Amino acid sequence: MKLSWTTSDPVLTGFLQCLPKQPQSAYPIFEAIYTRENTLFQSVLLGYIRNSRYSTLATPKPLAIVTALHESHVQATVICAKQHGLQIRTRSVAMIMRAYHTYPMSPLSFLTCLIFDPLILMSRMRALGFRLGLLSVNFIMKLQIKVRFMGSSGSLSNCVELVVTLVVARSGGASFGVILSWKIRLLPVPASVTVFNVKRTWEQGALNVIYKWQHVAPKLLDEIFIRAITRLKNSTEGKKTVEVSFVGLFLGRRDKLVPLMNESFPELGLQLKDCFEMSWVESTLFWADQPIGAPVNFLLNRPQGPPNFFKSKSDYVKEPIPKQGIESIWQMMLKMDKVLMQWSPYGGRMSMIPEWETPFPHRDGNLFLIQYVTYWVEEGAETLKQHLGFVRKLYEGMTLYVSKSPREAFQNYRDLDIGANRQNHTEFETAKVYGSKYFKGNFDRLIRVKSWLILIIF
Repeated sequence: MKLSWTTSDPVLTGFLQCLPKQPQSAYPIFEAIYTRENTLFQSVLLGYIRNSRYSTLATPKPLAIVTALHESHVQATVICAKQHGLQIRTRSVAMIMRAYHTYPMSPLSFLTCLIFDPLILMSRMRALGFRLGLLSVNFIMKLQIKVRFMGSSGSLSNCVELVVTLVVARSGGASFGVILSWKIRLLPVPASVTVFNVKRTWEQGALNVIYKWQHVAPKLLDEIFIRAITRLKNSTEGKKTVEVSFVGLFLGRRDKLVPLMNESFPELGLQLKDCFEMSWVESTLFWADQPIGAPVNFLLNRPQGPPNFFKSKSDYVKEPIPKQGIESIWQMMLKMDKVLMQWSPYGGRMSMIPEWETPFPHRDGNLFLIQYVTYWVEEGAETLKQHLGFVRKLYEGMTLYVSKSPREAFQNYRDLDIGANRQNHTEFETAKVYGSKYFKGNFDRLIRVKSWLILIIF
């Protein structure tokens, strides 16, 4: 569809006519722009939304979407948006649970940056990639070499070492500009890894297993990662019960894993038949809930629109939760519908990095991270209210067992319940309320670094 540089909106028209006046690349910018008149506008908009809460008819829509094909497109968009008083919301492919770009109070232009498909490099028959799970996600900033991004003036910046470590890595780099690329080091992984998913219901002794999991999972070998996911299900008698899935990855073969688990975590009862060997890249499909043996080219498929509605919250646990505490939470869950808790162990390399060394402070002293999720498929105000009530009550019920002063939170599960600035207005004291939960004592340091960086880059 040929883009018209004139629309019924004079502000948008000015923005569109400004774009071709900027330095051009071999990729014409008009191929990257979608206005509301474009027949593909809606599909492009929905293609990057992961939560149906932000795809309803009441959700504010942007004036335009720019799916940048080249960094010159980013530069032109930033310059022209600034000239014409438009706000830019950059879309992220991270685990962001709230869609900030859907709350505009003034004319709005979306900017969607380049999205690269997962890349696995082969060198001398050895696979290179990222270890999956919380351990790799949260110390990956130690492997970053360079970040390239664009500030609000449209200037390109190469951020190396100091800035990457102190600011961009795990501190919300998009608040400084549009991130164009990351340069990182890859880690060697074995030719074969082992995955498993062992399920136990309350009636099958899940309480004893998850109680022991708290003591064992953070102390296992670095090559073993076991996540515990608690959800509701119907028992064989048709009654609602609690089921815990112990989902694991081992960087090695199953004949080595099973003896290790029987020695350190016999309560799980892991057997050879529970284990599946595969390549590391195939294990990414396992974590994406794809069946064993699913083709790897599934990774090239972009999800078409959001699958359901959901709300997420987070917590950190520093001491094992007693059995009676777990039972009380499970009893609470039984009175709810479509809720789950995901417990992801820390320890290992996470505990070796001082909390002040990077913006991400949740290090030694944390046993595991909790993610609370409620999800539903029916649209409507009453359904929304009911499910938000579920997850908030579950979060409140965990108060005795989680971190305190502050009650820490995982930044990528951004939760506006714990605090938010007013629209288009940032106040330090307000930001410090939730900032200290995400970054603890590093929040003040981040403020100082950002103030310094703004003077240099912007």
